[in-house]
Amino acid sequence: MKYIAEINIMPLKALLDPQGKAVTSSMKNLGFKEVSNVRIGKHITLEIEAGSEAEAGKRVEEACHKILINPIIEGFDFTLHTE
Repeated sequence: MKYIAEINIMPLKALLDPQGKAVTSSMKNLGFKEVSNVRIGKHITLEIEAGSEAEAGKRVEEACHKILINPIIEGFDFTLHTE
């Protein structure tokens, strides 16, 4: 069965996010005073062929740990759905 993985990768909360800080500052300068603590990450979508949702989830986790994230500075979460 083919699954679609929607993966969100974000900097760890304990680390400074320079892009997020810059966007937060710009938003305040543009009148968005109610916005704070912007964090900027990545969104990756991939298709994966697997026998079950559990198997697909395991393979997505392996891909994240082996190639898609830097575990020292990033964390991730994902959802799976079928086409």
